[in-house]
Amino acid sequence: MTDHATDPATDAFVAHRNLLFTVAYEMLGSAADAEDVLQETWLRWAEVDLGQVQDQRAYLVRITTRQALNRLRSLKRRREAYVGQWLPEPVLTTPDVAEDVELAESVSMAMMLVLETLSPTERAVFVLREAFDIGYDEIAGAVDKSPAAVRQIAHRARRHVDARRPRQAVSPSQTRAVVESFRQALNTGDPQHLLDVLAPQVVLLSDGGGVKKAALHPVVGARKVVRFYSGGTAKVEGRLTCDPTVVNGNPAFFMRLDGEIEGVMAVRVEDGRIAGLYFVRNPEKLTHLGSQTSLTLR
Repeated sequence: MTDHATDPATDAFVAHRNLLFTVAYEMLGSAADAEDVLQETWLRWAEVDLGQVQDQRAYLVRITTRQALNRLRSLKRRREAYVGQWLPEPVLTTPDVAEDVELAESVSMAMMLVLETLSPTERAVFVLREAFDIGYDEIAGAVDKSPAAVRQIAHRARRHVDARRPRQAVSPSQTRAVVESFRQALNTGDPQHLLDVLAPQVVLLSDGGGVKKAALHPVVGARKVVRFYSGGTAKVEGRLTCDPTVVNGNPAFFMRLDGEIEGVMAVRVEDGRIAGLYFVRNPEKLTHLGSQTSLTLR
């Protein structure tokens, strides 16, 4: 599209691209599918008569939402047959995402998993209304529902999410201290150090996609998590290390074996301890970690 930099349609699409990607990603939980949706959005946008468009941003969001909804309905069926735990595809995010508390929460692994429990239409309505503050009339046009129906769907989805929403994290400084302590515990492999930093009812979810070894079910409880981690590392041949990073606007670690990425482990902190661990090992979900992804709610 660089050859058409002066084309108004291209200029508008590029100006809103990060927003459109964020909309698609929050709806789908997959960076690869979000990229595909953006390609489909562009193809449809390129055919639009811009003279008939009053609000380009709203029009583009509507196209993106419709394409994402179509894809989400198909993905829902595939995920039902997924081997083991399904986790969102992590994206390496720019520093400004972590600094935006609202954005960081909306794209966190924990929140994305909550969104998975909604129906496709509920998810679209919730994301557009709660994350992007889009009006009910605009949402109605995107999901082919009446504004009154959208209000009801939004209320139902909000109540559902609020009942499952992860608790707010502690202060950034305390979070950094806890994450650093956890990193040291992982690198030393000291079981007691791990127990000290994990919440008693910590939950570990791991996603191998049937390709890499992972727990098929959630591992609940600090002692069980430590046994799971210690048992896994004991069988590893080579040097296993963890390096801090930020995915989805939240603390995470690159887990490396002899320098090669074995997976990404995102963490959730509550009350000064690690309360949630999200370990993505499926190789297909590690392809977008070579460069940072820009996300935005505006």
